[in-house]
Amino acid sequence: MAEVDVDGTEVTVSEHEPSTTTSEKPLSGADVEVRIAATPAHLSVLRAVAADLAMRADFTLDAISDLKMAVDEACSELISRSVPDADLVCRFSVEAEQIHFSAEAPTTSLTPPSRESFGWRVLTALTDVVNTWVVPGPGDSHVLRFDLVKKRSDAVAL
Repeated sequence: MAEVDVDGTEVTVSEHEPSTTTSEKPLSGADVEVRIAATPAHLSVLRAVAADLAMRADFTLDAISDLKMAVDEACSELISRSVPDADLVCRFSVEAEQIHFSAEAPTTSLTPPSRESFGWRVLTALTDVVNTWVVPGPGDSHVLRFDLVKKRSDAVAL
């Protein structure tokens, strides 16, 4: 686990320790988890991680750009709905032909974002799979989650 100071804020990046809230499967060597304060100032860090992973996986420039914008849109929605002083937990799983991105943040809302919103349309245009839902969290809280899959352009069936 590495801790990096970004603009005076601590950011934790883990490649091997599973999240305590998203431990549906253990992280592999191709997985990266980022825990960061849920503030708009940190979106650039998440875009940079997404771009770096996509470049290393030989995604096209267009696919890299799409993934960065999709990560930004999903995380922006999570940040806008998160409780004060919340952490945003993001996980990238790099597979042979795709990158799976999941993110979550605690929220007071019981409902996921509307699938009729402009943001949802952006996500569906930029990714191959997108889903969002709310699950019960500790105590009276809830956790809003996003799940995105971006396939390599040459892996998409025409």
